[in-house]
Amino acid sequence: MSQRMLLSWSGGKDAAWTLHRLQQSGTHVVALITTITAGYERVSMQGIRRSVLHAQAAAAGLPLVEVMIPPDCDNRTYEDAFASGLRTVSTCWTGLDQIAFGDLFLQDIRDYRVEMLGRHGWNVQTPLFGSDTALLAREMQAGGLEADVCCVDTLQLSADFAGRRFDASLLRDLPAQIDPCGENGEFHTCVQAGPMFSRPLRLVRGATVLRDARFAYTDLELEAPPAL
Repeated sequence: MSQRMLLSWSGGKDAAWTLHRLQQSGTHVVALITTITAGYERVSMQGIRRSVLHAQAAAAGLPLVEVMIPPDCDNRTYEDAFASGLRTVSTCWTGLDQIAFGDLFLQDIRDYRVEMLGRHGWNVQTPLFGSDTALLAREMQAGGLEADVCCVDTLQLSADFAGRRFDASLLRDLPAQIDPCGENGEFHTCVQAGPMFSRPLRLVRGATVLRDARFAYTDLELEAPPAL
């Protein structure tokens, strides 16, 4: 019997490629879990619309567990909300105690997840951890993953990168100090196609806005179906 796994889902490339790696290994991913900022109806940090998130889950063929958190959420509130989401998961999938994250090399973040989730009886798996991120970024692109940069931390990277396709051209243009996968929070992505999806999403790029005098968000929404 294959191992069962819950996957923390941001809507970005690292979570999507983690799903792909798990599928390749024969792991049975039973569901996705994500945090949504209440009022904004968007994935926390990435700023991905809830409607796009649902379309991603549908394309992956997986149920989605949403964890609602307030704007300006402190760590205690986040942990309590996530724990509540895990209880919902445990009710639906009895005995499930494995959760995967798309962490790449930040050991302190991984250690925090292990400690926090361990308090609730969950074991953390990080299939991509320790990867050479330059090689990983090219592997994603060669493997058919398509994503757009949906958020840029302008204290680390120019806002001009917001809205760009995560492709070979972007990798060539990134300054030398920027991680190719944005693992230090330099940028976040929104996935619209790849081997983990049964079909590509059709997304329309909207305006880019600066929030908190720091983060440049490019809006991405589902393309409206043609009028009959």
